[in-house]
Amino acid sequence: MTTSASTEPSAFAPLRERAFLVLWVATVMGNTGTWMRDTASGWLMTSLSPSPTLVAMVQAATTLPIFLLALPAGALSDIVDRRRLMLGIQFGLALVSVALCLLSWRNGMTPSILLGLTFCGGIGAALVAPAWQSIVPQLVPRPLMRPAIALNSLGVNIARAIGPAVGGLLIATLGIAAAYAVDVFSYALIIAALWWWKPAVRPAQDPEHLVQAMRSGLRFALFDADLRRVLLRAFLFFIAGSSYWALLPLIVRTQLNGGATVYGLAMASIGLGAILGALLLPRLRRRLSANATVLLGALVTGAASATLALAHAPAEGIVVLLFAGAAWIAVLTTLNATAQAVLPDWVRGRGLALYLTVFFGGMTLGSLGWGALASAIGVPSTLGTAAVAVVLIGLLAHRWTLPAGDADLTPSMHWPEPAVSEEAHTRGGPVMVRIVYRVPPAEHVAFHEAIRPLARIRRRDGAYAWGVVFNLEHPDIVTEWFLVTSWEEHLRQHRRVSAADRIVQDQVIALHRGEAPPRVEHELALGQQAAAGHAHPSHDEP
Repeated sequence: MTTSASTEPSAFAPLRERAFLVLWVATVMGNTGTWMRDTASGWLMTSLSPSPTLVAMVQAATTLPIFLLALPAGALSDIVDRRRLMLGIQFGLALVSVALCLLSWRNGMTPSILLGLTFCGGIGAALVAPAWQSIVPQLVPRPLMRPAIALNSLGVNIARAIGPAVGGLLIATLGIAAAYAVDVFSYALIIAALWWWKPAVRPAQDPEHLVQAMRSGLRFALFDADLRRVLLRAFLFFIAGSSYWALLPLIVRTQLNGGATVYGLAMASIGLGAILGALLLPRLRRRLSANATVLLGALVTGAASATLALAHAPAEGIVVLLFAGAAWIAVLTTLNATAQAVLPDWVRGRGLALYLTVFFGGMTLGSLGWGALASAIGVPSTLGTAAVAVVLIGLLAHRWTLPAGDADLTPSMHWPEPAVSEEAHTRGGPVMVRIVYRVPPAEHVAFHEAIRPLARIRRRDGAYAWGVVFNLEHPDIVTEWFLVTSWEEHLRQHRRVSAADRIVQDQVIALHRGEAPPRVEHELALGQQAAAGHAHPSHDEP
């Protein structure tokens, strides 16, 4: 499917939204400071200890928290005020950089302290990442979502290109403490921007507890076919396409016969390619669907890996990596934007956290696998194998079409509050919800086909069991039933039903032949019923 050029917004259209512009600039400055901090920490560790293991642990201390905390962080961003969460975390990260600055200035740093503070910084970054991604719909209207996400990726790559270079210059001229001091200043800019931003306050509607919210996020991913498809496509691409990322130091040293300078230029080439790719992406989307864009990115990545296997001069490798960076950002941005588009706001942070987990998990497994293969068969053969793998996987995965992401996921709020005893609100569960339809036996097959999609919707939004039965004595009476853990969870179901879900429900109700609407009944477990009183039928829509 192609997109009309007249309806595709320009790459920079989101910058016309004032809130997005302010936060985008602040984020670029903040990410630049973070890259400077990471560069300073890596260099500082080399002066504190000659151990390669400790030097490598600096990077591990930065990324490990993402594996451990992505889902809890996503749950937090869905159940608390995102702006306050981000403000608190930015204050904490600023304090970490203040400690790094003072300790390095006073020569009080040790390897263990450096690793501990780096790990704390990684925790903060892991906790804030889903919240940053989740606020995009609050900053721009829906038609600008894709270019806004592309601009965010562009900002990350701008910071990655500038941060290490400026950090290295500061370290060489003013010392490591200066790089940390600039990072503290960058946090001040982010805090000021978040303090200025005044989003519409989301009403507090009985938020879930953290563990319950995490379970809800996993359950949503399990039963939402669109999100599952995005996560699967992302995992397959990142695990196959991560070969040149994992082997880049060896590619530079053994394939291109280069040193540290060539390695820096290679990294900069990937970043520059990503910047160019982000700028060209809106034009590409006018001609290609999201599905075709991801396939094209996989094909270009495969071609780049194969070419790197044959390259022997630094200039050749740097040019190839330019195309690799453009393909990488095209796939990354397309998958991220699609994930955003298929997530309703109530679970957005958790869904994006799962996307981040898949991203880093695929990169980690791919890096380990390609590294082990390179040890066995060599770098050129591994790059050739990776090229074949990423192309084949791209072609096979292309059959699992990415969702268009154009469904209306705003809450429909068309279920009236059920008429039950007030005491049910304070009692436990489980709760059974029964919807009784009148369907002639001749239409049972059509009804069953129409109601099957509701099984996924009910389970996705909170049910842990679902079924549909008909009455043997009165075959025209068909009952849909589902179980939820508590009354509060069923009330959350009321708020989670989207406008797109309502269309499915209307198709089911169209097959109901009774004069009155389908009857809805709520039943509480007998052990709770004595205290909660009898449940009363209600006429809320199913």
